[in-house]
Amino acid sequence: MNAHGIVHKYGDNVDTDVIIPARYLNTANHKELASHCMEDIDKEFVTKVKAGDIMVGGANFGCGSSREHAPIAIKESGISVVIAKTFARIFYRNAINIGLAILECDEASEKISAGDDVSVDFDTGVITNHTKNETYKAQPFPEFIQQIIRKGGLLKSIAE
Repeated sequence: MNAHGIVHKYGDNVDTDVIIPARYLNTANHKELASHCMEDIDKEFVTKVKAGDIMVGGANFGCGSSREHAPIAIKESGISVVIAKTFARIFYRNAINIGLAILECDEASEKISAGDDVSVDFDTGVITNHTKNETYKAQPFPEFIQQIIRKGGLLKSIAE
């Protein structure tokens, strides 16, 4: 499993209310959620993001409420993986449950810039920044979690 795309970068403590503002939580439509993803921190995100792009954050990414709408909005917007120094625990679990790939890597979080061309090898945890000709190493998920992500989430992996 691999990802390759252009980076959208954010800082520390990106909370779930910034990822998907509470005023849009009255819908279960994933496309509608994605159309408002990151709008309180980056008004242009939804017009810039392309399928396969990569999101990079700092420490404590996804803090705040326990809503799974946040990783759903990110995934549905086209983001293939979120890389951060650390993730809030509930966001981490919700991301896996809905099939959004996430990786923790201090060095990648610090050195990758917005607009960089980056690829990720999920089997090895190697993150390659093609723009800066650098590689960083994250701890890859065990195979069973990779399988959940590949199948699109926990419920989809159980159904098969």
